[in-house]
This record gives sequence, structure tokens and C-alpha cells, in this order.
Amino acid sequence: MLGPVETRSVSPVFVGRTDELDTLNDALARAAAGEPQALLLGGEAGVGKTRLVEEFAAAACRRAAVVAVGGCVEIGADGLPFAPFSTALRALRDALPEEFATAGAGQEEELARLLPELGEATSSRHDEQGMARLFELTARLLERVAAAHTVVLVLEDLHWADASTRHLLAYLFRTLRTGRLLVLATYRADDIHRRHPLRPLLAELDRLRTVRRLELARFTREEVGRQIAGIRAAEPDPAQVDEIFERSDGNAFFVEELAVAATEGCCTGLTDSLRDLLLVRVEALPESAQGVARIVAEGGSTVEYRLLAAVAQLAEDDLIEALRAAVGANILTATTGGDGYRFRHSLVREAVADDLLPGERSRLNRRYAEAVETDPTLVPADARVMRLASYWYHAHDAARALPAVLDASVVARRRHAYTEQLRLLERAMELWDTAPEEVRAALRPVDYTDVYPPCGCDPATAPLRYLDLMAEAAVAGRFCGERERALKIAKKALRILQDEHDPLRAAWFWVQRSRLVQALARGDGRQELANAQDLVRGLPPSEVHADVLANVAGWSMLHQPGPEAFAAAERAVEYARMVGAREIELNARITLGCLMVDAGDVEAGLAETTRAMEAALEEGVAHVVGRAYVNLPSELEAVGRPREAVPVLREGITFTRKYGLLDSEAWIWGNLSDSLYALGQWDEAAEAASGALGSAASAKPRGSGALRLAHIALARGDAAEAGRQLAISHAHYGTHDPMPQQLLPIARIAIGVAAEEGRLLDARAELDRALELGFPPGTQRYGWPLLLAAATAEADARALPAAVDGRADVLDKLAEAARKLTTGAPVWDAYERWTRAELHRAQGTDTAAVWSDVVTDFECLDRPYDLARVRRRLAQALLEEAAGDDERDRATELLRLAGAVADHLGARPLAEAVARLAQRARLTLTHTPRKALDPAESLGLTSRERDVLRLVSAGRTNRQIAEELFISPKTASVHVSNILSKLGVAGRGEAAAVAHRLGLFPAEPLTAEAPG
Repeated sequence: MLGPVETRSVSPVFVGRTDELDTLNDALARAAAGEPQALLLGGEAGVGKTRLVEEFAAAACRRAAVVAVGGCVEIGADGLPFAPFSTALRALRDALPEEFATAGAGQEEELARLLPELGEATSSRHDEQGMARLFELTARLLERVAAAHTVVLVLEDLHWADASTRHLLAYLFRTLRTGRLLVLATYRADDIHRRHPLRPLLAELDRLRTVRRLELARFTREEVGRQIAGIRAAEPDPAQVDEIFERSDGNAFFVEELAVAATEGCCTGLTDSLRDLLLVRVEALPESAQGVARIVAEGGSTVEYRLLAAVAQLAEDDLIEALRAAVGANILTATTGGDGYRFRHSLVREAVADDLLPGERSRLNRRYAEAVETDPTLVPADARVMRLASYWYHAHDAARALPAVLDASVVARRRHAYTEQLRLLERAMELWDTAPEEVRAALRPVDYTDVYPPCGCDPATAPLRYLDLMAEAAVAGRFCGERERALKIAKKALRILQDEHDPLRAAWFWVQRSRLVQALARGDGRQELANAQDLVRGLPPSEVHADVLANVAGWSMLHQPGPEAFAAAERAVEYARMVGAREIELNARITLGCLMVDAGDVEAGLAETTRAMEAALEEGVAHVVGRAYVNLPSELEAVGRPREAVPVLREGITFTRKYGLLDSEAWIWGNLSDSLYALGQWDEAAEAASGALGSAASAKPRGSGALRLAHIALARGDAAEAGRQLAISHAHYGTHDPMPQQLLPIARIAIGVAAEEGRLLDARAELDRALELGFPPGTQRYGWPLLLAAATAEADARALPAAVDGRADVLDKLAEAARKLTTGAPVWDAYERWTRAELHRAQGTDTAAVWSDVVTDFECLDRPYDLARVRRRLAQALLEEAAGDDERDRATELLRLAGAVADHLGARPLAEAVARLAQRARLTLTHTPRKALDPAESLGLTSRERDVLRLVSAGRTNRQIAEELFISPKTASVHVSNILSKLGVAGRGEAAAVAHRLGLFPAEPLTAEAPG
């Protein structure tokens, strides 16, 4: 073996790049201060990206940073899943073994997908959140390792990155918030054509303010001169510098090649072709060295020495001599670990590989594959399967390539590299018809498939079918986000199945198609599930049958809850138990428990959901546990038990974060916001809603977060912000898959915003749309707040002339809807009474007795804001009905309590309404220092008499005074008589004149009550 060989084509002097190094060093300083940094370094091939990174890495090490480098690998144009992250994490683990072990404690099985030496990767269920779980754990691992050490993570050659690597990098750039971490990724800019898969990622990252992007420019003529001087260790001839600068156009690598060629006297023999320029020094090597270079070029980015020896089939001395010549000419270089070789620059490798003849390329790939099969230890264990698949595929040997590619697809699936799994499965489908029949007959589903349940055959003995590959590919496409490709595969499979009597397989594909249609916003997926249900109807219980029923029940619970959903959930549980499909059973039990609660069997439903969650926890079915943590507290909130829901929700956040269940975590944040809102913890509720927006992997959970923020903004009087968040929620939810649990709350907030902005007709239109949708069984938790919002809007607008037209019809609709809507829990009994009280208020027939009953209901519930609102209404009714001291004292206390809650929550509309009512009724809600006697007090007038005199001075009659001050006309008459006596005047006109002369009442408008 050879160690690194220093060659004269590399300048020992680092030239230029001052601004770029300053930027990198500034980022390093920020990272060291605890502010994570993300940088992209782009530039054309040969411009000097690697040299700049090496200089920066050396500087970072001098500042006590830990540098971990990983490069994207190109093997036969097939990138290895997560290759740069695996390499970098391995280096990080070697540098900080104790910190790494502590940071990854408890998650070794999952992290083994990236770093196999951590242990055997867990065989957990594969789903759409599998990759997100891995990404979340990786991000948390890096943050923890970087808590006490500055860590520089370098990922080179991103233009060769596999899709999984790109997705993980994007996730890190979006989510890293803590730790002394700097992530630097490099890519070859001139390779990023319009359809290059890296192009969308770069566009996405450009939109992130946290990501800095550097583009390396070519050298200037002065810098080229300094580079040549460094290579030659002497000042170059200016004419030669001009010539090399002109021909290289400032590309650092071409400058090196031209400088060496000029030194060796072959400059005049060069052609203007770039490829010829790169090949000229290769062709100057001895024949044996040229042959070795060709072998290395086809082997991938790096070729291990023992593998190279096996493929070259040269005597060891001859091989060493050939390698020495290639290394000495600076064509090849030894790897950092000293166990293999690579081209010093990828441009040369690509030129040599492109120069191979087609038959020569196939022969070399076959020799590589045969060598690895003969001795698997020639390559690292974690790369062996992928490299064999690539070698055999490019050897054009379908018989050997098909099983190798399928093996590689299994490895990709285990690493949650679903994009690579899909590509490999599509390659297997491409090879299927050309592979010999005996090869296909020897393949078994048990070895290569995971998601497709047995359909009347034993997967260990039945041959693998083309449909099995299609099933795996459809699910892989759904998991990695390639839903269009997955849907095409599912449609093709269903067309094939039209000619076969295989109802279970067809039903399975219809379920997949339902999920894909929903994900692609092409519909709600109901018809596809109906087709699946028709196919399994009447068939004996099976895993597919149970899965279809569980999906139908889950869909119905969200879209059309009722008896059919309940029956489907019960049968799904029964069938799953009969066939031993435990995961399907637990999922169906959660659905069943929720439907039981919604149907009114509250305690039994909560108990069933709890038991299913506990069983899933015990059996380690993480995604089912995550779903239970979403639904169980949601049902507690649905029956008015938010204080019980909150601790369960906080447990759920901890669990889903641990397992990377991002969407489940987001739904839990949204539900936590609901419960905290009900409990009067609005600041915390807003933080929870923001958590839903920040943690979600898909759109709908983000919609739930925005909707909660809209709700809080509306209650705090910010109608503009409520409208903005409502629009965001609309956009995230979409229109293709309507669900009552989304549409009804959206309608409620829309009614509230419209009413707050004085758009009563718009509020009525929203109500009509909601009533047309109706309130399916179990949706009373959404229905009653909506009816209340609409009734309140009508009551607040009772005095508006524009509201008269159509009011009676609206009130009739609301009364009819309230009559039909069930309650099922004390909280909704209270809402029903509240809604009816608002309907009375809208007709001017509400009384203190009506509102007193509503207050009594809410005093038994844990909902301080709702209680404050109805207390304010009761106070208003008391003041309107009588003027006795007892009623006024009670109203004062009710308003004081309501105002305190409104002030604490920041509920501005309620606080202002309380203040207005107290002012009009001349109620003092707070203790104030006694003021000096004013003229009215010197005349012996009471506070009430002063109010009456003010109105007498304004020309009001006794009846008008009574209405304004919430007293009876008789009481007003008594007050007027007392005032005339105390002022010593004979009539109302004289009393007004006295008041004017003493300046008792400055001109002030009389304000009417605003909606609240």
C-alpha cells in the first residue's frame, strides 16, 4: 500500500478566496457561540471547492472544532442512501465517542439505519413518517453532540447525492435551532441542469433566511499567476501566465493541468478539447497504469485496494508499480484511511470513464461484481449490497442483476431511504421480463416484500410476482412523496388485476389508491374504499379484509361518523383478532373507542381507547401510540374535560418527539391549544398552536395550528389577524377532502370575523353553508360553538336596521338546528342553554332568569372565558330588569369577575363590553380614592340623582331616563322630584338652567352598546 504522495501539480500556497474564508470563519464563530449555521458552497468543477473546504477545516480544527466530513458517492451513477451522513457520523463518533453514545442513547436501533455499527436496525413498521422519524432523531443527535463541542459537518459533492440525503439535509437546514453546529454542503454548480434533482432543493434552501449560499468564482489573472508560482516554486514567465489564464479561463484545476503540461514540454501537443486536456496525462502513463486508471474509473468514487487487486488480476508488484505511476502523475491519490484509491479530481475520472468502450464497461462491472460475490469482505459491509446491485445492473446481466437489485431495495427500505427503494424496484420491474424464468421462480415474497399482506398464498413458498413488486413500489412512492409515480403504479396494477380473479390483491391496491388520491388532493378517497369494500364483502376474514374495514371505519369517523362507521370498526376489530393482525386491531380499537364516545357511551369509549393505547405502548407499536395520544385527549376535550386532557397531551408530545412522529406531534399541539384555551391559558394555547405549525410534516396539521391562532386572535379582538390565520388554515386544509372537524370550526371563526367586522350578511352566508353540511353524529363539539357564534352575531346586531331583513328566517334556522343537535355532555348542555339565551336576546325576550341558568351551568365547568361571557350577559339582564340595590350589587360583582378574566386573558372585546356596561349603569368595579366634592355633591345630590339631572338637562323624558339608566319610569319620576326639591326650583327647565350655570355636565355624547 502507498501513503499519500505529494505531487508538484498542487500549489502549496493557498490562493485567493479571502472573502469566502471570512464568511466561513464568521459562521464558525457564530456556531461556537451556540447559533447553528447552514452554508452551501457551489462552483463549477475544478474551481477549488475542495481546497477551500480543506483550508477551512484546518482552521476550524485549530480553533478546537470537531470536523466530520462525508462525501456523496457515485457508483455507476447510483448514489448510496445517506452515504455522506453515514461517513460524517462515523467520523463524529470516532472523534467524540462518549458524547455520541450519550446523545444517541435509547435510539441506537433507529440510528443504525444511518450507522450500522450502532446495532441492528429496528424492524419497526414502515410508514409515511418513517423517514421523518429518522430525520428528527438525526437532528436531535447532532444538536446534543454539539451542545458542548463546536462541530463542523461537511457534506461534499451534493450533486451526486441520493434523494434521501437531499431530504435529510433540507430537514436539518430547516429545523436546527440549537447547538454549536455548522453544516457545510458543497456541490458542482455547472452540473445543475434544469432537471437535475438538486435544483429544486437549492431553490427551497434559497428561501430559508438561515441558509447562506456561496458561489466560488474563477481565479483572476493575478491569482492564476500566484497559483503557477506555487506549483513551480518560481516566478512564471508572464507570457506563459497569459497563455494559461486564457486557456484555463481561471479554472484552478485546469491551471494545474496546463502548468504541469507546460513544465513537461507537452503544452503544444494539447488540443482545445477539455476531455483531451484531462486525458493527455493519463495517456502518458505506462499501459499498465492506464489500465488500472480505467478500472478505478468504473469502480466508483473510491475503490478499495483489495478489490482493485481482485479486478485488475495483476501480480502485486505490477499493480503497485502501476499505482505508483498513476499517483506520481497526480492522476490517482490514496484515500485518507490509506485503504484505497480515488481520482484526485472527479473530472479526470469522468473523462476516463467516458472513454471506455461499451463492452469494456460491462466487462469491468461484471469483474467487480464477481470479485465482491467471491469475497464479500473486499468492500465495507454497509455498502456491499448496493454496490453489487449497481455492478450487476451495469454488467447487463439480468439473471444476476434482478436478485441483487431486489436485495438492495430491501436495504434501502430498512434505512427508510424510500426514494432509493422506489428507484431500485422500478429497476427490478424493468429487469423482470428479461430475467430467466427459473431465476424469477426462485424468488420469494418473504425475502423482498414487506407491506403486501399474504393474499391466499404462503410468502415463504409462493414465487414472487410482478404484482408484489408493484405493491412495494406503490407504497415506497407514497412514503417518499413520489405520489404521482405511486398512483400510476397502483392504477397499472388494478388494470392487470382486471384480468385476474384476485379480489384481496385488488382490494389492497384500492386502499392504496384511496390514500394517494387524498394525498394528491384528487378527492376524498371514499369511492376507492367503497370499491375495496365491495371486493372483500362476503369473503372469509383475512388481513386485507380487516385492513379495508379499519380504513373504512377511520375514514367514516372523520367524514361521516355514524352507525356504519361504528359497525365497520367493530368488524375490523373482530376480523383482525381472528387473523392475528394485531396492529390493525389496535388501530381499529382506537377508532371504535372514539366512535363510542361520540355516540354518548363516554366512559366505555374512553376506557377502550386507553386500553388500546396501553397495549400499543407495551407492544412497541409507535405509530398506533401516537394516534392514541392524538385521539384520547381529543375525546376528553370533546366531553368538556380539558384538565384531564392536558397531561395526556404533554405525555404525547414527549412520546412523538422521541419517535419522530411529526404529524402526530403537530395534531397533539393543536389539541393542547384547544384544552389550554378552554382552561383560560391563552398565551400557552397560542404557543401550542405555533407548535403545530412548526412541527408538522404535512399540510393539514399546519392548518389546525393556524385555525387555533385565528380563534385566539378573534377572542382578543384582532379580527384582521384572525382573518389572516383563517386564510392560512383554509390553504393548508384544501378543498378536496372536506371533514366536519375542519369545516365547522372554520365556519365558526369565519362567522365571528364577519360579525366583528360588521359583515352580518357574510356571517349569515357562512351559517347557511354550515347548516347545509349538517352536523353528523359526534360533531356536537363543533356544532354548538358554531350555532352560538351565529346566534350571538344576530343578537348583537338586533338594533341595526340592515339586520331586520331576513332575521326571522335566520333565527328559525338556528332554533331548528339547535333542536336537532344532541349534547351528550354537561359542557354541551350548557352551550345549548347559552345558544337559546342568545336567541332570546336576538328577539329581545331574554331575562335575568334565563341567563342565571346559563351562569349556573358554566360555574360547574372549567371554562373561565365562557363563564365570564355569560356573567356579563346576566349582569346586563339584571340592570335592564330592575334597579334595586340587590340587583345592582349582584351585577357589579358579576362584571367585576368578568372584567378580571377578560383583562387576564387579553380578551379586549369582552373587557370593553364590561367597561361600557358598568359606565352606563354607573357601577364602580374598582376602588378609587375619594375626590373633592363637586358642585353636585355640595347640593346634596346622590350619584344616581346626578345621572338623572344630566339627562334632564339634555331634555329627556322620564321614560327615556328610565331606559338609559336601567330603572323604571316611576323611579325616574321620584328622582326628578327629589332633584327639584334639593335645587329649590319649580320645574325641569329651571333645574337644567342651574346645572348649566354650575357647569355640572360638559358636553358629552351618549354612547350606545357595541356588539360584544
